[in-house]
Amino acid sequence: MSIHNINWNDLPWKTIRPGVEQKAFSGEGATVALHRLQPDHEPRPHSHPHEQLAYIVSGTVDFHIGDDVVRLGPGGIAAVPPGITHHAVVVGDEEVINLDVFTPRRPEYA
Repeated sequence: MSIHNINWNDLPWKTIRPGVEQKAFSGEGATVALHRLQPDHEPRPHSHPHEQLAYIVSGTVDFHIGDDVVRLGPGGIAAVPPGITHHAVVVGDEEVINLDVFTPRRPEYA
């Protein structure tokens, strides 16, 4: 196993689409991704074969997971099972910073 060190501040933001930016880091078995969502971003429901833990650092979102919607603010966390359609909608005028953990790792994020 190799040891890697990063500092989020040293990684550039990658534009995923207008209003959605990302920084990501992968280890052997998991990926951590920092996302910045703007209030006017276009929500895109999607699913993937990874379990996702979404932690809201700042801002507020309505997080849609399957047929459920949960409002999450700073400190809120949600678990998205593999294969379940989900997306986030920013609530209010403040950008949202969220930290996602995916397992298994997502090589396309590295």
